[in-house]
Amino acid sequence: MRWSRFFINTLREVPADAEVVSQRLMMRAGMIRKVAAGIYTYLPLGLRSIQKMEAIVRDEMNRAGASELLMPSIQPAELWMESGRWQKYGKELLRIKDRHDRDFVFGPTHEEVITDTVRDAINSYRQLPINLYQIQTKFRDEVRPRFGLMRGREFIMKDAYSFHTTRESLDETYDVMRDAYSRIFHRCSLDHVPVEADTGNIGGSASHEFMVLAQSGEDAVVSCPNCRYGANVEKATSKFFDDEVEPAPSEVLAELHTPGTQSIDDVGAFLNKPTSQLIKTLVFDTDLGPVMVLVRGDRAGNEIKIKNHLGAQWMEMLSDTRFEETTGGPIGYCGPVGTKCARVLADHSLRGRKRWIVGGNRKDMHYDFAVPGRDFPEPEFGDFTTAIEGDPCVRCGTPLEIYRGIEVGHIFKLGTKYSEAMQCTFLDESGQRQPMVMGCYGLGIGRTVASAIEQSHDDDGIIWPMPIAPFEVVVTSVGKDEAVLRTATEVYEKLKTEGIDVLFDDRDERPGVKFKDADLIGFPLRIAVGAKSLANGQIEWSFRKDRAKQLGAPDEVLARVVEAVRAGLS
Repeated sequence: MRWSRFFINTLREVPADAEVVSQRLMMRAGMIRKVAAGIYTYLPLGLRSIQKMEAIVRDEMNRAGASELLMPSIQPAELWMESGRWQKYGKELLRIKDRHDRDFVFGPTHEEVITDTVRDAINSYRQLPINLYQIQTKFRDEVRPRFGLMRGREFIMKDAYSFHTTRESLDETYDVMRDAYSRIFHRCSLDHVPVEADTGNIGGSASHEFMVLAQSGEDAVVSCPNCRYGANVEKATSKFFDDEVEPAPSEVLAELHTPGTQSIDDVGAFLNKPTSQLIKTLVFDTDLGPVMVLVRGDRAGNEIKIKNHLGAQWMEMLSDTRFEETTGGPIGYCGPVGTKCARVLADHSLRGRKRWIVGGNRKDMHYDFAVPGRDFPEPEFGDFTTAIEGDPCVRCGTPLEIYRGIEVGHIFKLGTKYSEAMQCTFLDESGQRQPMVMGCYGLGIGRTVASAIEQSHDDDGIIWPMPIAPFEVVVTSVGKDEAVLRTATEVYEKLKTEGIDVLFDDRDERPGVKFKDADLIGFPLRIAVGAKSLANGQIEWSFRKDRAKQLGAPDEVLARVVEAVRAGLS
């Protein structure tokens, strides 16, 4: 392709509303154009990278035994009412009406449609398992769309769904798909890690996220360098080292006068004790009623873990106006002793602790030597805090490390959540009807492309990994000399003959403009043909990642460039 005949419109200025590197560079490089908040046009350069990403995904999905189909983006509300998500999904679900006043949704995901498709087509255990996937446009009405393709409202996604007779069969396909995802991200030359994750709105019994590691990542990823345990902070758990020497519990509860100490740090300073020896009280309102959660004073409560433990549909911090009447104590001083909260949870790090220092449910008052089961009812223990760097790994005890990551893929073991609700059943070997066991496997196409930029760029622009670069090579003619143009054209044509995805920058522009655009767009390899080097029978070539210039005869350079492209070097 010749640059002069291709639609490329680079920008010198950074768009005012661009918030992250990938958004800034994709807009400046002429890859995307904003149409509305969270909605973008994929311009020709951007679409080429998207299509290359899709080709890798299709290849690995087919290799994993999945079959491609294409479902509608607009879905009837009746299917969402069947699954129960019409009421539960929230405002991110874009609800629309047609001219007959019938309710539809612009699909954020396709569990309902695929379940409806399969229940009408499959009846016998002999037809299972089956794995179906699509690459489709989705819409989620984010309250605050931002970061370009990283968190848009309209986006391109690969979603796959598998159907099985048993959970063992699901486990087999789940492992196959997890391996397929790893191959996809390896082929894209992305530094990534799979981690255990929360199932969220999709539901199910287990899930893993695939994180591309990048300093700009929205999510914190907890990883063990020894056993490769990994999870996002919403899911990660750890052991605790509790080497505090505690005295045996007192026979009586002891009052502590603690004036003006509403925060855990205030209490620690007043008592001259580390906050790890104190117990922090969190109180939440939920659809199941108020709940009190006790955690170590130096730890943060993990609301997702708490909500999942409760099985609550919604959960939020208890409002100030209802606090004292609900708990029995003022803000900053509430605790489990004499609380009005019917349900009290405690983090597993407190299990077996002999000395509890807790709020006294009176202003300026705390208790020492509170003993669960004696001074207040035994709480429900569980994992309710967020793991931090240096915590011992729950599997092997090695100190955990924390990285920033960008979620690009998420796979789920759905079980029978949708098949039971929507009567998606099969006849087993004994002729009995059973609900199909399901798996779900999502991968963000545009998000993965954007994450490659977040992971690999410099001050001058994008540094594309070869497999998803819009073009593998750019040939730049430097000057208007006839021999330069002729040689550059010959190099371009020979690269095309070799099957190389090459762009010929034949524009009548100054060399500085051409090189600046090439750096901005980030072509992995550049060949420059100029009069000075050509007079010595040589042309120049370089990799974008280091821009170290190398000279050689045209045929020699061609051979080395072709070799580098076929080896996937960039």
